[in-house]
Amino acid sequence: MALNFETLRNEYRDAFNEAFIQKDIAILETKSRSFNKTEIDLKPPLDQVFRDVLLEYLEKEADVLLLQDLVLFCIETCRKGLTTLTMPVVLLGDIFESLTLELCERMFTFVEEEVNVWKEELFFVSSKFFPFSERSGLNIVSEFNLENITEYGTEAVEDSVTEIEVGDKKNIVIDYSLYCKFWSLQDFFRNPNQCYNKMQWKLFCSHATSILGTFQGLKLDYIVKDSNWIDPKTKTPYFPKYLTNQKLLDLQIYDVNFRRFILLQFLILFQYLTSQVKFKSDSFELKQDQKDWVQNTTEKIYSLLAETPPDGEHFAQIFKNILRREEYWSTWKNDGCPEFKKSLSVTETFIDRKPPDKFNLGDTIKEANNAGKFYLGNSELTKLWNLYPDNLEACKAKDRDFLPSLETYFAEAIDQVESGVIVAEDEYLLKDANFGWRALRLMARRSPHFFSYSNNPFTQLSEYLEMMIKKIAADRPGQAQENNNQNDAELEANLFKPSEDIKKMDTDDLDDNYLKFKVAIFTYSQFDTFCERIAPNWKALAVKLGFKEDEIEFFDTKNGDRLEKTKNMLHLWFEDDDDSTLENFSYILEGLEMFEAADVVKQAIQQNEIQMNMT
Repeated sequence: MALNFETLRNEYRDAFNEAFIQKDIAILETKSRSFNKTEIDLKPPLDQVFRDVLLEYLEKEADVLLLQDLVLFCIETCRKGLTTLTMPVVLLGDIFESLTLELCERMFTFVEEEVNVWKEELFFVSSKFFPFSERSGLNIVSEFNLENITEYGTEAVEDSVTEIEVGDKKNIVIDYSLYCKFWSLQDFFRNPNQCYNKMQWKLFCSHATSILGTFQGLKLDYIVKDSNWIDPKTKTPYFPKYLTNQKLLDLQIYDVNFRRFILLQFLILFQYLTSQVKFKSDSFELKQDQKDWVQNTTEKIYSLLAETPPDGEHFAQIFKNILRREEYWSTWKNDGCPEFKKSLSVTETFIDRKPPDKFNLGDTIKEANNAGKFYLGNSELTKLWNLYPDNLEACKAKDRDFLPSLETYFAEAIDQVESGVIVAEDEYLLKDANFGWRALRLMARRSPHFFSYSNNPFTQLSEYLEMMIKKIAADRPGQAQENNNQNDAELEANLFKPSEDIKKMDTDDLDDNYLKFKVAIFTYSQFDTFCERIAPNWKALAVKLGFKEDEIEFFDTKNGDRLEKTKNMLHLWFEDDDDSTLENFSYILEGLEMFEAADVVKQAIQQNEIQMNMT
C-alpha cells in the first residue's frame, strides 16, 4: 500500500487518539518510525491531524481545559520533532478565532501562564535563524512616540495647596503652579526636539530648575514596609503611566521610585540633546551656554540620586554605567549597524605578515577588500591610506575644519568696540575692507545673527559689523549665561504673574510715548488699539503665535477680562520673539482673517515710517 498524505493522515489519527488519552508521546514516536519516511514527509500529515481534532472539539463546544491540553500536547510533539515548530501558534490562532470573548479570556490567561516556558524555545529558535547584529527590531531613524501624551488637570482643585516646612529655610509650597510645571515637563520628555527651540528651551529650563529645587529641598527618609498586594516575585510594582491627579502630587514627590523615574527621564533627555545622532537635523545642536547648563544640571541630578535612599550612590553609579553603554549602542546605530565580528588590523592582515613562498598580488588585494582595507604595495602607504578608508568622511572630520571661531576672529575688534577708547582710523579693524570681507564670510558660516531680519538699513559696512560684534560679544559663554539667567527670571514673571504688572515692567526702559521691543516699536495707544481688536479671538492668535496650552491657561486664569489677557500675551510675544515685527504681526492677523486688526497694524507701520522720516 502506497503511503501517501491521506494514508499517513488516517494512520496518525488512530495513533493520536490513543496517545492523547494516555498523554504518551512515545506512541506517536513509535508510529512515525514504523513508516520509514523522512521528517519532511511525516510532519504535514500529523499537523493536519491536530487541526482535524481541534475542529471536532470546537464543533462539539468542548471545554476550554481540553483545548489547553491539546495545545500542551502539541508543544510536546514539537519538542520531539514530530510536528512543525509553528503548529502550537496555528492551533491558538484557530481557537481564538472560534471561541467567544469570555472563553478567549480564559485561553489568554493560559497563554500568559505558559509564556515563560515557551520563551526559552522561542529565543533558541530566533538565535538559530537570526544573526546577532539583526536590525529589524531597532529604532534606526530615532523616532519618538509622539502619541504618548501625559494628560493632567487644567483647573486648580480646591484645598490643593500644601505648604511644607523645611527646617529654618523657606517653606516649600506645592500648588497648582508647581503642578502645571511638573507635568508639562513630560511633553519635553515625549518630544525632546522641542528643546532646540529658543522659546521652548527657556520654558524647559525654568520648569526644570523649579522642580529640581523642590526635590533638593525635600529630603527623603526611606522606610521598608510590607505590601501584601505586591506580587512576591517582584520587588517593586510597575505602572505603565503616571497618575496625574493634582491631590497626589505632594505624596508622589515623597515616593522614592517616582522621584527616581523623573530624575532618570532628565538624564536620558540630556544624553540625547548632547549626543551625535545620525538622523538628527543639523540645526538641532545646543549652544555652548546651553551645554554648560546641561552639564551643571546633570551633576545636580546625580547628586540628588545619590541622596535618594535606599542605596542612592550605588543606584546612581549603575545608571551612569547604563548611559555610558548606551553611547556605544548609539554609535553602532550611527555606523549603520555593522556586523559584530573581530576586525583585523592592517598590521595583522598584510603589513607584518610573512610573505608566502609564492607571492600572489591578486589574493593579497582580495583579502584587503574583504577586510574593508586598501593595499598599496608599501607598508607605510597602506597604513597611511587606511587611516581614513572613506575619503568623504575624512573631509568631514573635525580636524580638517580650519575656520576660526567667532570669538577668536573678532576678539581684537570686540576689545576695540567695548573699550570705549578712540582708535585711529587706519588701525580700526571695522574700517578695514579686507577684515570686513573675511568677517562677512565667517559670519555666514558661523553666526546665527547673519541672516536675521532687521528694519534698520545700514549704509556703511562698519556700522553693520559693529552691530554684529555686539551681538557676538553678548553670546559669549559668561555673558550668555548672565543674559539667560535674566531672561529666565523675566520669562517666569511674565508667565506666572497677572497682567496688572505689565506697565510697571515696561516703564523702566521706555520713553514717554513709545513701547520699544526687540524688533518692534509702537505707541501705547496703538498697542491698546491692537488689543481691543484682537481680544474677542485672543486664544486663536495665541495658538498661532506658538504658545503652549499651559501658557494659554495661565493667561486665562491670571488675568481678568479678555483685554488684559490679550495685553499680557502680546507683550510677552513682542518682548521675546526675534520675528515679532509689525509686518509679521500684520501677516499673521490676515491669515487668521482678523482684517480689522491687521488694518490697524498697517496704519501703525505707516505712521511710524512717517515719524522716522520726519526725525
